[in-house]
Amino acid sequence: MRAQSSATAAPPIAVATAEPDRPGFGTLQAALGVIAFSLTFPATAWGLEGFGTWSLVAVRSVLAAAIAGGALLWLRVPLPDRRHWPGLAVVGAGVVLGFPLLTTLALETSTTAHAAVVVGLLPLTTALLSALRVGTRPSRSFWIAALAGAAAVLAFTVQQSGGALTTADLYLFAALLVCAAGYTEGGRLARVMPGWQVIGWALVLCLPPAVPVAALALAQEPVHLTAHSVAGLLWVAAGSQFLGLVVWYRGMAAIGIPKASQLQLAQPLLTLVWSVLLLGEHLTVAAPLTAAAVLVCIAVTQRARG
Repeated sequence: MRAQSSATAAPPIAVATAEPDRPGFGTLQAALGVIAFSLTFPATAWGLEGFGTWSLVAVRSVLAAAIAGGALLWLRVPLPDRRHWPGLAVVGAGVVLGFPLLTTLALETSTTAHAAVVVGLLPLTTALLSALRVGTRPSRSFWIAALAGAAAVLAFTVQQSGGALTTADLYLFAALLVCAAGYTEGGRLARVMPGWQVIGWALVLCLPPAVPVAALALAQEPVHLTAHSVAGLLWVAAGSQFLGLVVWYRGMAAIGIPKASQLQLAQPLLTLVWSVLLLGEHLTVAAPLTAAAVLVCIAVTQRARG
């Protein structure tokens, strides 16, 4: 839901580098982050049972920003340098607003299992944009694996959609691009700021537009509060968009990005499991097979990058 970040104060630095000498605990925290992210789509589907698309996305952003802003104030984190705000705006536009909105629109007509397979391509998309952003030259095996993963997902979406891409598929592919842009810019900022603060400040930056949109959406879209819709909203706001990222970045600080990234390979498959257990969806054989194929391609790209 994401994130990377900043600061000079002693408490934030301590958070960002927590548990460097306890790799087992760091692995546990990174794994908890992956579990939190894997629940995002099922929680969104639950939220849509009681909220409209715009209401769910806007209220989610407001609640997450309130949590992040409270944490930043409590730890007395100083404001980022002015030169970092454009990058934070990209993170906010991609991770805080763009990705949640586009995936929520997609989930109005798409199953979470279908969305999980398509968005499973996110690590590859991020790697490609990152290579373009920093000017690196990935190996031939990297590009072959990336293209193979993209081809697998494209074939899956076309097959599942009866030979043509649907509007939901277009939303999901657009979500891949904007989220990858946000991750790439956040990764750059994470070199000069503790990771959790990047998403924290990006959330705070998105609060001014999110508040009026939330008020307008709640006035226009009917709201039917149910246990599922409230639980879904609270999870995507607190679990996916903030707390999941906190433990994820603490875990990365402890065990390193390569090892943590290996854990994230399981995220699409976990989402498929949640879609069955929590939503009662019926998986086609193509869904887990495509997710596994993408997992292999991502593993190859990470090995090639290393």
